[in-house]
Order: sequence, then C-alpha cells, then structure tokens
Amino acid sequence: MPRRRARLVSPAQSELKDALGALRDELALPDAFPSDVQAEAEHAATAVPTDPAAAGLVDLRGIPFLTIDPEGSTDLDQAMHIERAGDGAVLHYAIADVPAYVTFGGAVDAEARRRGQTIYAPDGRVPLHPAVLSEDAASLLPDRDRRAFVWRFELDAGARPTTTTLIRAVVRSRAQWSYVDAQRAVDDGTAPDTLRHLVWFGEERARRESERGGASLNLPETRIAATADGYTLEIDEGVPLEDANAQVSLMTGMAAAELMIAGRVGILRTMPPASDEDVAAFRAQTVGFGLPWVEGVSYGDYLRDLPRTPLGRVVREHAAGLFRGAGYAAFDGELPELTVQAAIAAPYAHVTAPLRRLVDRWALLVCEALANGREVPNEVRSTLDELPSIMGRSSQLAGRLDAGAVDRVEAALLRGREGEVFEAVVLRRRDDGARIALTQPPVEATVTAVEGAPGSLVRVRLTRTDIATGTTEFTAV
Repeated sequence: MPRRRARLVSPAQSELKDALGALRDELALPDAFPSDVQAEAEHAATAVPTDPAAAGLVDLRGIPFLTIDPEGSTDLDQAMHIERAGDGAVLHYAIADVPAYVTFGGAVDAEARRRGQTIYAPDGRVPLHPAVLSEDAASLLPDRDRRAFVWRFELDAGARPTTTTLIRAVVRSRAQWSYVDAQRAVDDGTAPDTLRHLVWFGEERARRESERGGASLNLPETRIAATADGYTLEIDEGVPLEDANAQVSLMTGMAAAELMIAGRVGILRTMPPASDEDVAAFRAQTVGFGLPWVEGVSYGDYLRDLPRTPLGRVVREHAAGLFRGAGYAAFDGELPELTVQAAIAAPYAHVTAPLRRLVDRWALLVCEALANGREVPNEVRSTLDELPSIMGRSSQLAGRLDAGAVDRVEAALLRGREGEVFEAVVLRRRDDGARIALTQPPVEATVTAVEGAPGSLVRVRLTRTDIATGTTEFTAV
C-alpha cells in the first residue's frame, strides 16, 4: 500500500528531544508509576494464577490463537482463531483479562482512572497500566498461558453471528504477527488458516456494513517512531488485512452493545447522525471535487470506493466533518436517548482494548455477567457514570499530545530547508488560507494566500521553522 516516510537525522535531533520533553511537561503527563502502584502490579503479576485448574477457568489452550498488531507491539489486547464450518465459521476472539490483575479500589485501579488510556508519544508511551501487566502478565504474548475473556461467535455464510457466548478462560497464542508480515503471508499463499479466513470474514463484514448503512473512513495515519538514529514520520495507508481485523473488533463491540441494551446496564460508544444540512453540503462538495456522491449510493459505499489518490484523500478529509460528536453513554436501568454509533450504524461498545483503554475493563465485566445470567457486580455498575468524563478528558489530552508531537517532528524534519520550494496538494480551504499536504516529506501546514481548490497541486516556499513550538510557515509561490 502507498507509504510516505521521512527520517530525521540531524543537529535538530537534540532540539527536538528537548521540545518533546517540554511538551510532556506542558501537558503534565505522568512519568513513572507511583511506588505503591508498581508494587501492587508486580504482586498481581506473580500472584494471579494462569493454570486453569488453580484459577477455576475453562482451558482453551488447545485453540491455536494468533495476534495481529503493529510491528513491535508488546501490549497485545486481542488474539483470534477462525475455523470454517460449512458455509460459515466459528470465530474465537480472546481479550486480555485485565480485571483479573486490577482490583477495584486498589492502587493500580486508582492510577488507571487518573490516566484513562495509554497515550502514545514519539519519545515513549504513557501507559495505562504498569509494564509488568500491560506488556507482560496480562498481555496475550505468544507461547504463554494467559487469562482472557473469550468471545465465541458461530457465523453464517454472511459472517453474521447466529450464536454468541462469552466466558473467562486460559488461552495460549501460537504466533505474533505484524500487519505487514500477515498481509505478505496472505498475498504469497503461506498464511495460516486463521489469516486466510480473516480475509473472507473481512469481505463479508464489509458487505454487512454496507447493508446497514455503516461507513469506515480509513484516513491515512500519521505515525512517528523513534529509531536508533532519529525519528521517522510516516503517512501510511495501511494494508487490507487491517480493515478485516478491524471488522472483528467492530462485530464484537456490536455484540457487546446488544448484551448491554438487553440487560439495561452498561456503557455505549455513541455518535449522533450527521444533520441533513451537513450531508447536503458534503454531497455538493463531492460534485465540486469531481468525485460526485450520487443519489442511491450509500455513504459507506461511496467512501469505500474512493480512489487512493490525493483527490480521494481530500474527499476523505472533508468526510471526517460528518464524523463528529462521539462520546460515551453510561446507563443502569433506563436506556440513554442515543444508543447508536452513527458511523457504524448500530449500537456499539468498546470491549477489545482493556490494556490500553479504561472503559473496556468495565464493559467486559458487564458483558461477561450478562452473558452468563449473573448480576453485574455492584462495584462495576456503581461507577459506570464516572467513565464518560474520564475518557473524554484523556482523549482530549491524547489528541493534544499527538498534534503537538507531529508539529514538532515536522518542524525538525524541515529545519535547514528554509527557502526551498515544495509541491503540495490542497486538502481544504480555510478562512485564513488553505490546509496543504506536502508530497514529500509528509508534512501538513496551513498557508495563507494560496490559490487552488481542494485537490489541486500548488507550490509553496518554506520560510520559517521553530521546533520548540512546532511551527512551520510557508508562502505561496
């Protein structure tokens, strides 16, 4: 898939390190875990049993699970196994059993509530839980016995769940795949059965998404990675298997939401539908871009069929304006007014990333109790209403860190190139100019007095960089 990458190895490296450190200070990001949190986590890592008999759990170690994550990941939340059965399949989806290691009211729990989620920075992530848990004892690493919540889906020929169960068990992953290596194995025919079947699953679930009117935006991801000799900044379109893997998480989240709604207790991930005015405005924009969204084609199908070109990206950037207002709705008894995540076009809940996201721990405990006909523990249901504000606050912090870090790395990449002229594509117009994306290196900026409609190519001159503030300034040529 298309990928643009730039590497920073220059005298600006030291200045960038200082700027990223200052950004952490500005945002008051925590450093090491307090001693009592670390001690409690270390005790849990060794004291919590993973032998099925000792833990009183179902033994599912005979299922050859595997994991698929970005290269180098160590906090592995999910493992899967897919076996075809007639025209359909049986999907087992194991999710790290973080609640087994984190006691409600304990030090680790309190610190996790302060943090909300793992936050990723180029100079090191700020984890939700101590590494002894998130990267070891609770992580679904290969060739190790691990506790997990295991969803079992019996699927029909269209990958629709006909039967769903959820239990706590002990599992053992057989292999850790990166997305790139997994895609390569699929393409060259050497992939194990689960990866081959995942392609079928992803294609069928994409059809189901189209039927219900859902949409996947799939904007290119800007990634910053630290290397031995600098940083890389990469604009990555991803690989097709990432979309298929995401469909497993989406289906699981939809099943979780159904359980919660039926049980009338839980926490949903919600998003209001776009207004008729916003939809009409976006449809008119697509005509102007030369990629019209015609009547009779669903929003999701239109986005899925957009070309992977600069103009296609421009349309996706504008489409993001319809994906607004996502939040969490906790409930116990009366259902919330809004239960649907509009982009997914179905009720949905976060249950697949408990190592990295606080809300998933609560949601998994709710679902496991409901799925097995038990009352939801009081310590879970009595604290549900705290979660929306915690997650909102931590998401805002993560967004500020991500934007600030990208700005500073971009400025460092361009340091010393003041006066050069670059080719760029106009992403969108603004009152103060235009948002542009350089073709190389992968840098975005706002430029005043740029002529050109979104999607058109322009030339701009770099006039100033400031690594400390993450500022890059251009003028039109």
